Amino acid sequence: MDFAAARAGLVKHLSCEIRDKRVLAAMSRVPRERFVPSPLRAEAYNDRPLPIGYGQTISQPLIIAVMTGALELTGGEKVLEIGTGSGYQTAILAELARCFRGAAARVISGRRKGYCLP
Repeated sequence: MDFAAARAGLVKHLSCEIRDKRVLAAMSRVPRERFVPSPLRAEAYNDRPLPIGYGQTISQPLIIAVMTGALELTGGEKVLEIGTGSGYQTAILAELARCFRGAAARVISGRRKGYCLP
């Protein structure tokens, strides 16, 4: 599966509802397929929640975009997130904030991208 093309398609779909270009850009950089169980990776870019185990879900991308946009981050903020679930929202926030501290530090592309750890 071409995850990059699927991610671009999702971001295009979200752009009908979401006007914050920074949120859309962050979502275009974060590989959602890395935050869902392997058997569900082909569904990673469907705009719906997916089960991640233990009765939990990774939130619908539209909901993540709406919640992230509501924060109105400008890039200079420090963000603390507790209870990060799959880590996908965490990764989106880390793309947008100057300094990020979260309970779940997911590795993206072989390094901790966007995290400012103590």
